[in-house]
Amino acid sequence: FMQASWDVEEVQAEGIQYLASFVEDKTAFPYLLTCTEVITLAMKVHTDSLDLQVEGCTLLLEILSQALKQGVMMALDESVASCLLHTVRKHSENEEFLSMLCTLLMMVSASEVAAENLRKVGIIPDLLSILRRFLHNDKICFSCCAVLWSLAVSEDNADQAVLASALPVTSAVLQEHLHNGVVAESACSALWALALQGCLADSDYEPTAALLLDALRMNPERARLVQNGCLALASLVRLSETAALAILLDSKGSGTELIKEEYHLHSHQPGVAEALCLLMNEMVQYDDVMLNMRSQKMEKLLSEIKLQFPFS
Repeated sequence: FMQASWDVEEVQAEGIQYLASFVEDKTAFPYLLTCTEVITLAMKVHTDSLDLQVEGCTLLLEILSQALKQGVMMALDESVASCLLHTVRKHSENEEFLSMLCTLLMMVSASEVAAENLRKVGIIPDLLSILRRFLHNDKICFSCCAVLWSLAVSEDNADQAVLASALPVTSAVLQEHLHNGVVAESACSALWALALQGCLADSDYEPTAALLLDALRMNPERARLVQNGCLALASLVRLSETAALAILLDSKGSGTELIKEEYHLHSHQPGVAEALCLLMNEMVQYDDVMLNMRSQKMEKLLSEIKLQFPFS
């Protein structure tokens, strides 16, 4: 019905509404999974109709949510990714709709195949533009940083120059939302991915390390943020001694003391302990840093960790 009348907006709207009536029907779910391309194409063809965009986006969110609940990973193809990008560009000023659309992109990018397709169609500059425009919007910042993480973490990433331009924007997000643990956690993950890709210049190491330390200080109780923040710091230290010295000599307090505090807060979390050990392991590669860590009695902390996790 929809494919026979692409150009008729009422047909597409009725089709989407009818499909939406099956969302709660578990027996219909496998069939709904096959409708994502039809829905996104309807959105692309009738991109000027905001009502149709909202209804299509809402339905896609419902389908993806059901898929995630059932452990089904939806690998949306390049044509669907292209349609979503078209919608993003057409409605780049509409903050309320973009908030919903960015949530959809975040859910889509959980699939490696879908993330790769979004990267191929060139969505990264659009994400950065959205972040710059709506830096105040915590929901948009959270979703966009999560998408950036998914797109940047791929090992065979060819978008080095594009990703490098993501660093100042991602840092601005973290600076703006330091007190919002959910957004800060997402931004720390994105910074970790950018550090893994070597997207930092020499002048970036010190301010980025200081910013990550601020995020840890402001959100000490969030285990995932601490873990990802420490992994990001470890990646920075691997690249430059400047980052290691920035951790030791941070103007807001010793980074080594912060490491001790974070471990004692999360001493039963193996992921946090592993990230802290990885960070310390990178730091002791530099002689001056290792001497400082010895003077701070870090060996005592390492012994504690070894006792706590003897089989890890």
